[in-house]
Amino acid sequence: MSSVKVKKIASQISKEVSDILINEASDSLLKTITVTGCEVSKDVSVAKIYFTSISTLTINELESELAEASGYIRTILADRIDLRHTPTLAFKYDKSIEYGNKIESIIKGLNQK
Repeated sequence: MSSVKVKKIASQISKEVSDILINEASDSLLKTITVTGCEVSKDVSVAKIYFTSISTLTINELESELAEASGYIRTILADRIDLRHTPTLAFKYDKSIEYGNKIESIIKGLNQK
């Protein structure tokens, strides 16, 4: 499948999963999740969904909760997108925001000296 089509599918999955977590999920923990991006494999069999959360749970606990809910999310996603096979969802915590904040604080510290 062309890379442009895979990117479009990834974008659509990201948007729909975000909407599902906000509007469809009944678990309050899932409502604290913010989808930051999505990567889909070339054969569209796996979608890695990157997220952040304002929850106080650890990264491993968050990933495990999302892994448990992935079947439910995938079922709703299958109704919303037009694909022959809905990809398996793998949730990964996005550390880029924390990394960016760390870099920003280091720069602020250097500027104050």
